[in-house]
Amino acid sequence: MELNIARIDRAQGLRGEVALTLFTDDPDSRLAVGTQLETDRDDAGSLTIASTRIYKSRWYVRFEEVPDRTAAEALQGTILTADIEGSDEEDAWYAHELTGLHVELADGTVVGTVIGLEHLPAQDLLVVAERPGGRTLIPMVYEILLDVDIAGRRIVVDPPGGLLERDQIEGQEDDAL
Repeated sequence: MELNIARIDRAQGLRGEVALTLFTDDPDSRLAVGTQLETDRDDAGSLTIASTRIYKSRWYVRFEEVPDRTAAEALQGTILTADIEGSDEEDAWYAHELTGLHVELADGTVVGTVIGLEHLPAQDLLVVAERPGGRTLIPMVYEILLDVDIAGRRIVVDPPGGLLERDQIEGQEDDAL
């Protein structure tokens, strides 16, 4: 299974070092020196980690294939991926497993479809399309996510009032009366 590990942000210094935005909760092993990571770009190929450092909670990496700042700048926005074995954790899901699942209320009312996942320091957020062009962020916490059924292709939620776009629209209609 292919897992997104990080996104290359900006070049740092003159020797090809880059800053990363992490998508993994295990950067020490996923970004170990000598690890070879694939990229989401055909022109970048795979990259081998030559060195890492952490400064002010930010990860910086230098790759063997990236000799200077110019080459590092060309990689900005590139997603780093790795082939991994599936997780045996009961409540651990990968973004690609959640994308496309239907989001439902406990009564079976379909709210929308998961279109992505945002990683924040406090918790991850499901990005849900409630209607074409609209999106809602639902915190991935036990109080809100009642059931994540990958096989059944659905997530059951119990959101607080006002979280969903549909709640806000209904509130506006009530105010108009």
